[in-house]
Amino acid sequence: MSEKETPIESHDPFEEYQREADPTKRERSYAWHTAIGLQAVDGLETSGYLKETAVRNIEGEITISEAQALIESYYKTDRKQAESRTEEADKVSSRITAIIAEKGFTFSVAQYLSIHQRLFKGIYKHAGKIRDYNITKQEWVLDGDTVTYGNALELRATLDYDFAEEKAFDYTGLSMEKVIHHLAHFVSRLWQIHVFGEGNTRTTAVFFIKYLQFLGFHVTNDIFAKNAWYFRNAMVRANYNNLQKGIHETTEFLELFLRNLLLGENNPLQNRTMHVSGMIKKPDIQSQEPDIGDQKPDIQKMMDAGLTRKTATNAITLFGQFGIQSVFGRTDASALLGLSDSATSDLLKKLAIVGITESVSGLGKGKYRFNPAFFK
Repeated sequence: MSEKETPIESHDPFEEYQREADPTKRERSYAWHTAIGLQAVDGLETSGYLKETAVRNIEGEITISEAQALIESYYKTDRKQAESRTEEADKVSSRITAIIAEKGFTFSVAQYLSIHQRLFKGIYKHAGKIRDYNITKQEWVLDGDTVTYGNALELRATLDYDFAEEKAFDYTGLSMEKVIHHLAHFVSRLWQIHVFGEGNTRTTAVFFIKYLQFLGFHVTNDIFAKNAWYFRNAMVRANYNNLQKGIHETTEFLELFLRNLLLGENNPLQNRTMHVSGMIKKPDIQSQEPDIGDQKPDIQKMMDAGLTRKTATNAITLFGQFGIQSVFGRTDASALLGLSDSATSDLLKKLAIVGITESVSGLGKGKYRFNPAFFK
């Protein structure tokens, strides 16, 4: 198998570096791990080649600039690979890593816009540009409703106002409780503006990490890497009101995330706790359950892993057909679910990256089976 055919891995290739004695390797690993993890907010997955390149940089074999050049070259020579959004995930991951590793930072609107431009140059035509149209986005955590995002006619003025307010804020004498509450309020409002057409969450996360470093926080842990989808959903809940249903915007979920990030706490970060319904109901899947003893598909657990309800439901349908032991591929899944080849490929990638399935070698490219460890 060539390096460009590296199968998706369900294990964390950076786990060993969390215990690395060399601080330089630990910091490089943190940057890469965070950058790769943040791709999950848009349902993207990096390639095996990107992870191999990242490890070479962590080990000091190549510089970050050389790593970026390798990624750029990889997609110039492999057009088939470039047809998927994996190219976006790989390039943006390498760019996030470079920005996090940099020492320079200015708290300004210009810096915020520049980060978006650097992350998405050559990927989005509007890289670094303020959107000129209004948007809505259906959110799983809002049961299909949308946050009210900033009005296109007022985006720059709103952005300038929020930055001015934060720049003037005095943190002197505040307890960490109040600091975290204020930071949650600031970053959630910055995200709510949604100043760009695409890439808002990744840009906001990178800017926020740099700002936290600027404020003196040493945020070299895996909270962003492992909980990027929670981070996004928490910002959604911080900006959503539905008074008829008794739902009020709240930063409580975002504050739990920040307490883990900044204070080293171990608060459970579960996506289902944020759902506006208050409880995710399991579908009736008795007719689909294969005879596997105590191992059963759990839609809540799948959604906690970062899947949408629709993706989790498709996973349950696959599980009902193939169970734990059977191996299946894209053709099998497409025929069962009635999805296009590209949609099925995206689905299988998502299941693999969160560890619900694992790749099977020796039976041809793109073969999977359900991972028993996930259902224990």
